[in-house]
Amino acid sequence: MKPSPAVPVQDRQTLLAAARAAAGNAHAPYSRFRVGAVVLSGDGRLFPGCNVENASYGLALCAERGALAAAVVAGVREFTAVAVACVDADAGLGVAGRTPCGACRQWLFELAPDAVIHLDGVDRTFTARELLPEGFRL
Repeated sequence: MKPSPAVPVQDRQTLLAAARAAAGNAHAPYSRFRVGAVVLSGDGRLFPGCNVENASYGLALCAERGALAAAVVAGVREFTAVAVACVDADAGLGVAGRTPCGACRQWLFELAPDAVIHLDGVDRTFTARELLPEGFRL
């Protein structure tokens, strides 16, 4: 597996700004916890996603999965970066309050294993393997 390419700081900031903008479109009437994400394809296209909640909580869609699904629909299979912004996260939550949920970690592990993952409000980057070291494989 090849290492993730480094993303220049200005690109990181651009990606995080796009993720924050996507969070502005979130439908989060129950949790009031808006999340936005963008995935950067290998050919440089950005695909945004936001969380979309449902009264039947299990039917909610996370921002990360929405962004990845939009890219897959467009035929994209290679991702170089992902940015996630939890715009309503309290500063006291730390890194754990900004990382993707378990389902999203599995999606990232399978669909974007080599992508650099940026979390808004966190000074370091991650890979899917760091977030889910023993991800499920068939």
